[in-house]
Amino acid sequence: MTDAKGRPIRFFMSAGQVSDYTGAAALLGSLPAAEWLLGDRGYDADWFRDALKDKGVDLHSELSRFFHRELSHL
Repeated sequence: MTDAKGRPIRFFMSAGQVSDYTGAAALLGSLPAAEWLLGDRGYDADWFRDALKDKGVDLHSELSRFFHRELSHL
């Protein structure tokens, strides 16, 4: 995890076959105050988005933009 200027502020190392959700869950409790979090598709899960919302953080990811744009007509 980095700050808005790209400087590392949190780090979690796991084995290559471990899901990104494991790292996200491990870092969730130590998140600094923030308005938004930029993450890739690996972090776009309902439970993670809900946990961030409870902290007042908005998750931005490519997957969420796809769903809102491409599937909004369904």
